[in-house]
Amino acid sequence: MAKHKGRGFACINYPIGMNLGGDPSQALVHSTPDGKFMVSLSSIDLGQGMKSVTRQIAAETLGVPVSDVFVDTADSDTGPHCMGSFASRGTHRVGNAVIRAATEARAQLLEAAADELEVNAADLDVDGRGNIHVKGAPSRSITVADTAIAAQFRQGRTVSGRGIFLIPPSEANPETGEMTPVSCFAHGAIVVDLEVDEETGEIAVLELNSAYEVGRALNPKLVEQQLVGGAWMGISHALYETTEPYYPSREHGPVDFNSYLMPGPGDLAPHNIAIIERPAEDAPFGGKGPGEMCANPVIPAVANAVYDAVGVRCDELPITPEKILRGIRANGGARPRGARH
Repeated sequence: MAKHKGRGFACINYPIGMNLGGDPSQALVHSTPDGKFMVSLSSIDLGQGMKSVTRQIAAETLGVPVSDVFVDTADSDTGPHCMGSFASRGTHRVGNAVIRAATEARAQLLEAAADELEVNAADLDVDGRGNIHVKGAPSRSITVADTAIAAQFRQGRTVSGRGIFLIPPSEANPETGEMTPVSCFAHGAIVVDLEVDEETGEIAVLELNSAYEVGRALNPKLVEQQLVGGAWMGISHALYETTEPYYPSREHGPVDFNSYLMPGPGDLAPHNIAIIERPAEDAPFGGKGPGEMCANPVIPAVANAVYDAVGVRCDELPITPEKILRGIRANGGARPRGARH
């Protein structure tokens, strides 16, 4: 009996969002009396980092420090409309809405500062550190905090903005109905190296190597973490997760999520990632976000690696040891496709 190494490859061309009624998302931005900014959304952060990214986008657009921006995702009753956190649309759709809302709020901020400095708003700029100054004369300035105080307590002005993003409707073929349901795509490719024990059917993932094109990595560390976590979600789908594995007796299988099988820390393997940046024209600062695609290509790559290792083609998930053993038995033994042992 032997352990056989296999290598599998898969790639993905992943659509961002959809095109149902323009796939809209809305955002509201307003300043507090002390010059901080609140971004109100109905777009939910599921752990993918959407709050962090929209906070960065708002701060960059407003020209204020990130520490002065807060994001509130209360609920769909009190927040502006959003289609939802799905289809990997968060960074693209919500980010664009935030840019529009923050742009309007920035214009109000500069108008209030212009009244205080007695200049035209067009002559002002924000330095990203909490100050507004006259272009070419940085000594003539006012803080964002003082501007917000003046706007609300002296000028009777709100510093706020509204934003909505819609993707343009796609033309449909009148005969076939064919159309383009999305406005941009992200791309990814992954190579999985693993080892299959022909005696037990067990699989050990040895290494992952991947490359993802995400438009622009607005928060590189968050992108990397999402790619790593998403890959292991894909591994979990491919090899572990099921409530009914194919055992001779149903009583051997898990009946609830207390005994549901998922990979643990000891199952993790090294993952080398290359993040490719090709800013998208219609994306916020070029960023599309990795979204769901970081889990999807892993599954076929694992299946291809298993086939490469022992010659068993599994087309049903998860790829459990018993499925591999049945395939090896049906083939009359392991049939490694490559020369890596």
